[in-house]
Amino acid sequence: MEIIVARKSGFCYGVRRALQLVRKTGKKAGRRIFSWGEIIHNPEVIQELEQEGIRVATSLSQLQAGDTVIIRSHGVSPAIYRALRRKKVKLVDATCPIVKKIQQLVDRLSRQAGEIIIVGNKNHPEIQGLLGYSRKKALVVESEEQARTLPFRKKRAVLAQSTQDGQLFSQVVAALVEKTAELQVYNTICQSTRVRQVATARLAGEVEALLIIGGKNSSNTNKLYQISRRLLPRTYFIESPEEITPDMLQGVNKIGLSGGASTPPEVIKKTVAAISHSFQQNSNQEKVTHD
Repeated sequence: MEIIVARKSGFCYGVRRALQLVRKTGKKAGRRIFSWGEIIHNPEVIQELEQEGIRVATSLSQLQAGDTVIIRSHGVSPAIYRALRRKKVKLVDATCPIVKKIQQLVDRLSRQAGEIIIVGNKNHPEIQGLLGYSRKKALVVESEEQARTLPFRKKRAVLAQSTQDGQLFSQVVAALVEKTAELQVYNTICQSTRVRQVATARLAGEVEALLIIGGKNSSNTNKLYQISRRLLPRTYFIESPEEITPDMLQGVNKIGLSGGASTPPEVIKKTVAAISHSFQQNSNQEKVTHD
């Protein structure tokens, strides 16, 4: 069996930076340490951090003055920053620099005339943070169909969640062109995401089956799955190598593997090893049967 790993699989710059900050903080801080929400969307990483004493906070009631709170890589709204400062906690900001730039863009656009459209998942923490910078002038659009139901406006600006599907963003922009007299388009999908999406789509056309590995609540990993699934029905979404089943590998001689931006490199290596081991086992069984 041939196993091909998609280009740029595994941690992106923003995730690596966030985890470096977390571990650096863990060595220095003398009191309790929390991340505000999951620092990245990967259950294995979150479990490891909890074992190192870095817990996840989702409510101000969990915090005390003097605690250290790390802002997640997805960023937060200005209101959250203010609330945390009132708690008198020490803040460490691990927001991805690319997300920071998008926050600044939304803040700038909110001071101008016109509606702001953000293409993304309204429940995702990055989007919730961006909305906080919009002065209530932003609307989240999740699909082309939703964009086509919007009323006509004289002026709009449209941008994307940093991990958005490039094809969906283009479709929404096309729909908004027909609904807007003056449309400003800002493609804020990060370069790392674009490279991964292109690499995964290309790989889907070269293999018989493709495994997407990463956290099920990871936006960028879900987008990789959707992109591959459109091209290759035998695309499977797993969080760990233990989820691989014989059916996924049945009759496959060439398999692809793509990992999300929050998928640890070690997990990708373990998945490759698990596929190889499963193939060797099946080959041995076939030899016994034939004898």
